[in-house]
Amino acid sequence: MPRVDHLRVPVTPGALHAERYGFGDRALVLLHGFGTSSFLWRRVAPALPLGRVTAWALDLLGHGESDRPAEAAYGVAAQAQCVEQAMTALRIGQATLVGVDLGAAVALRLAATRPARIHGLVLIGPPPVGRARGADLTELGRAAASHLFEATQGMLGAAAWLAPLLSRSVATAEAMPARLVARYAAPFVGAAGVQHLQGLAAAVNDADAEDLDLARLSARTLVLRGEHDAWCSSADASRLAAAIRDADVREVPGAGRLVPEEAPETLAALLADWAVPVHGASAGRIG
Repeated sequence: MPRVDHLRVPVTPGALHAERYGFGDRALVLLHGFGTSSFLWRRVAPALPLGRVTAWALDLLGHGESDRPAEAAYGVAAQAQCVEQAMTALRIGQATLVGVDLGAAVALRLAATRPARIHGLVLIGPPPVGRARGADLTELGRAAASHLFEATQGMLGAAAWLAPLLSRSVATAEAMPARLVARYAAPFVGAAGVQHLQGLAAAVNDADAEDLDLARLSARTLVLRGEHDAWCSSADASRLAAAIRDADVREVPGAGRLVPEEAPETLAALLADWAVPVHGASAGRIG
C-alpha cells in the first residue's frame, strides 16, 4: 500500500481533514458525497499512478474528521469556498476535481465561480441541471420521520437513518454491508450527531446552483454515472453534459451511485486519463 499522509488544513470556519496519496505534479482533489467521507476513496486513490499524480481526499466541512463549527454555513457555496481555501493552503494552483453527488455539486460550483483554479471536472452522479439538492436528500428527509427516534438511540447513531440511503447508493447489497454503513455513520454517533447530520442535509439549497452559467465553464468535464444510479438518470446526466461546453458523459456498468465503492479500479483508470493537465504538467502546484 502507498503511503497516506493525514493533514489538518486550515480554512476560514475551522479545519478540513485531508489525506494525501502520492507526490506527482498533477493534482486531483477527491470530494465525497452526502453521508460518506474521504473513506470513500480508500481503494481509488492508491490505484492511481501516484508517480505522476497527487490525490487529495478531503472531508467536507462538518463531515468525517473535519471540524463542525456551530455557526458555520454548510451549503454548497460555502463548501466550495472551503475547498478553494484548502487548495490554497496545500499549494495547489490548479486541480482536477472529482466529486460524488453532493461533492459533484461543490466541484461544479467551484469550477463555475473560480475557473482559473480548475482544469478538469469529473462529476459522479451529480444533481440535475440547476439543482444542488438531489433527489437523494429529498428521500432522506422523508425517511427522517420514520427513523429519527431509532437513530438517536444507542451507539449506532445515524446508522439507522443513513442505512436506506447508503443501501440504495449501490447496485448490490453485498457492496454496502452493515459494518460499512456503521463506518460511514460513525462521525454522527448519538443525538447530537444525528442533529448535526440533519443540519448538513438542510443546508443544501438549490439556490447555490441556480445562478451558475454552465455554458461558460472552461474545465474539461466528464459527467459519470453508475448504470444503476437510483437518483441520477441517464437523461439527467446527458442534460447536464449538454449544458457544459464539450462535456463528455459515460456510464459505469454494474455500479450504483457510489462508483468508488463498487468499481474502484475502473474509476482509478478513468481518472488517470482525465487528470492530464490542460495547461501543462506544472499546473497542479502553486510556487
